[in-house]
Amino acid sequence: MSALSRGLIQVYTGTGKGKTTAALGLAMRAAGHGLRVCFVQLLKRGWDSGERKAAQRLSPEIEIHAFGAPQWGDQSKADKDTPWWELPPSEEDRKQAREGALFALRAVTSGDYDIVVLDEVFGALKLGLISLEEVMELIQRKPPKVELVLTGREAPDEVLGQADLVTEMNAVKHPYHRGIEARRGIEY
Repeated sequence: MSALSRGLIQVYTGTGKGKTTAALGLAMRAAGHGLRVCFVQLLKRGWDSGERKAAQRLSPEIEIHAFGAPQWGDQSKADKDTPWWELPPSEEDRKQAREGALFALRAVTSGDYDIVVLDEVFGALKLGLISLEEVMELIQRKPPKVELVLTGREAPDEVLGQADLVTEMNAVKHPYHRGIEARRGIEY
């Protein structure tokens, strides 16, 4: 039974850093008030992330469930100079995304959570790992007292039209462009 009197739909999108971080901040705030949060991450299983370690400390209020292959992409399409983000999805990537989308739908409709976050849903959508129809079904089946948070670059207009709150993070400057790799505790 939800503790929220009304659940809305939030979207964090754009090319800038901070979409997942914003959703995690919301999850922490909610946990501080005793709300239950199910945080479903697509495309992220293989990472040793600080947010998963922290969420274990905030259990049972926050649960993080990650769906993604241990290593991204179809490795048979790679050579030594191919960056991981340029690889096409593997069959395991597709399978994990489908499982994650189904898990999120069950979480939204279960009555067990006040807030459900579907992190990197728009990335999975853009890669063709899940369909727009699946995302719209999740929105349509959301009970009135469940908050739904969707993150990722390039949120489609159909989703933006259904959202109650849309925040766009814009990239202005990023250390990656200067060759600074992702740092443990800061970017993951």
